[in-house]
Amino acid sequence: MDALTGLLDGPRARGAFLMRSLMAPPWAIRIRDEAPLTVVVMTKGTTWIRPDAGEPVRLTAGDVALVRGPDPYTVAEPPDAPIGVYINPGQHCTAPDGRSLEEEMYLGVRTWGNDADAPTEVITGAYGVEGEVSRRLLDVLPTVIVIPAGDPAAPTTLVRLIREEIVKDDVGQDVVLDRMLDLLLIAVLRNWLSRPEAQPPAWYSASADPMVGHALRLLHNNPGHPWTVAGLAAECGVSRAAFARRFTQLVGQAPMAYLTDWRLTMAADLLREPDATVASVSRRVGYGSSFAFSSAFKRVRGVSPQRHRSDAALVAVGTD
Repeated sequence: MDALTGLLDGPRARGAFLMRSLMAPPWAIRIRDEAPLTVVVMTKGTTWIRPDAGEPVRLTAGDVALVRGPDPYTVAEPPDAPIGVYINPGQHCTAPDGRSLEEEMYLGVRTWGNDADAPTEVITGAYGVEGEVSRRLLDVLPTVIVIPAGDPAAPTTLVRLIREEIVKDDVGQDVVLDRMLDLLLIAVLRNWLSRPEAQPPAWYSASADPMVGHALRLLHNNPGHPWTVAGLAAECGVSRAAFARRFTQLVGQAPMAYLTDWRLTMAADLLREPDATVASVSRRVGYGSSFAFSSAFKRVRGVSPQRHRSDAALVAVGTD
């Protein structure tokens, strides 16, 4: 598992909310769905993303943006248009007076808006539930990322395919769209993380180092192995001291501290799975007993694994 795979292990679309919006200006939609991450694909016309903190960002046809939640923001054309629609948790659509607009604005399969012949078409895909592994991703993202249509690495083919597929009502179509949304997210992140201004986290940049990158892949691929600094150094073909020094310098954490953090981060995500138990998760992430795992988890995260699991279940129910 490389660093990008580790980043993306949390936000894997499972029944993600995807919608094609057809809007004739002036219009403004207030997004307060609390989604941790939303992909915005501008397929026709222009629009603006207005974060509550920061300057408005203009999108034109072919642009792809990522918007980091859960803070609310506004999508509008023109940028100062009054808000006429609210998207609430659970993707419920209402007017400013609270009246439901879901039937009124329905225009077909995964399509809604105020005009079927509108000059603006935008596709949005919202990841509804945050996984703990994805926390590593969300923490490094700015509020809005834009990959312009003219960028040589712009995911033009994916944009075209999503536009074609989103209006289909075939068997298994939701799964097809989930996987396409994931591919689009990966394409945007690879593009952004390669930019000098991205300032990726140290552990991500360290993956390019031949020695430390190899060690990180070992830890990511097999967190349950009883790793030691000496064992990792031997795998990398260097002395224990040289390995520890280089790893700490590039990653910003000592090897065993990083391993503990990675294990508990993975565990927090695994505990969200319906069939997981504290005992099974503790074994998967390398703890010899449930007691040792529970103690470490509570020390680092402030709650017991059982409490974390029950809290996650409540969040999942609330987003259904």
